[in-house]
Amino acid sequence: MKYLGLAYFTPEKFAAMAPVDVKTLVNQCPPLDERMRATGKVLVSASLADTKSWVTLLPDRGRTRVSDGPYTESKEVVGGLFIIDADSRDEAIRIASMHPAASLGEKGGWAVELIPMDFFLASRE
Repeated sequence: MKYLGLAYFTPEKFAAMAPVDVKTLVNQCPPLDERMRATGKVLVSASLADTKSWVTLLPDRGRTRVSDGPYTESKEVVGGLFIIDADSRDEAIRIASMHPAASLGEKGGWAVELIPMDFFLASRE
């Protein structure tokens, strides 16, 4: 089964961190990301751009209206995503727990939401 992992952070908490703490935190991420990818179960892993560059597409009288993103109003923001192909929920949790947002960044309001996917179609490149 495929699982979507959404890595969240809280911008206000992250901004309140001392720059040296942010640098230390960010420097710990690449080895954890690599450990997660080394399982061979991670199909996609990506960090997302700053929300200032996001756009939202909304239906509007049969047409698509584009507005500044993000669409959802929330204290937390999705900062990254990954897709795991796991044999079980427990395996998905074990792999997702390797993501930096699941083990580091408590002061920055980091967290991971793991969501089973009903349908997944890989694009052909």
